[in-house]
Amino acid sequence: MADTGTPDNHAKANGASGKTPIIQVRDVVVGFGSKIVLDHVDLDVQRGEVLGFVGGSGAGKSVLMRTIIGLLPKREGSIKVFDIDMDAVTDLERQAVERRWGILFQHGALFSSLTVMENLQFPVREYLDLSPRLLDELAVAKLEMVGLDASVCNKFPSELSGGMTKRVALARALALDPEIVFLDEPTSGLDPIGAGDFDTLIATLQRTLGLTVFMVTHDLDSLHSICNRIAVLFEGKVIAAGDMAEMLASDHPWLRSYFHGKRSRADHGPAVVAAAP
Repeated sequence: MADTGTPDNHAKANGASGKTPIIQVRDVVVGFGSKIVLDHVDLDVQRGEVLGFVGGSGAGKSVLMRTIIGLLPKREGSIKVFDIDMDAVTDLERQAVERRWGILFQHGALFSSLTVMENLQFPVREYLDLSPRLLDELAVAKLEMVGLDASVCNKFPSELSGGMTKRVALARALALDPEIVFLDEPTSGLDPIGAGDFDTLIATLQRTLGLTVFMVTHDLDSLHSICNRIAVLFEGKVIAAGDMAEMLASDHPWLRSYFHGKRSRADHGPAVVAAAP
């Protein structure tokens, strides 16, 4: 399971299927000053899958996500999204790619001075020229997709619960009908019931909309219940990628500790995500 860097192991670790991955990360190095956080990282994300990206606290999981979407610079390597080299695009081409993905940051990252309606309309106004009526209808439609309704439209982020904030942020991530959704710790800060409901929501949206989901998470329940594959970041490298059965079968010490530790669910069987209503 460990990725030793050879072509065969690279293909195995990244779940090669003969299809071009929707996201390709090759030999990526990211650092801050003298500290290297990502050390020649390779990773593929296949179209239509939910990939759970795990690692220890401070390992660099969110750093890789932010590097893929262009918020952090890399020192070496290449990143392709939709088979497009992100280093070789013009500003207009990058905007076209960015319109095809949505992002939910860890704490929602809603604009505190804007209402829920205005937050949802923000990315739409940036890319589309719609009438006020259509903008309002689109915002309500996206809220309904995540289990909310028009009653929250005029609320400010400070008036929302943690769960509502996550749902509004997810609705905003879906505003432009993306093909890829990046989720950074989507269930952090939620109680077990709220986290389970959010997992079910993600699974339902992924299935009905055909999304590809790149999910940075620590949540073992999420990994068991909604992830098709899991990739593991350890000491700056992706050391393994595969389904839950492969994670549980690995002899790597960190994987053994993570997936068979006191808070694991290794001996309790997989969870079943509730069917969409």
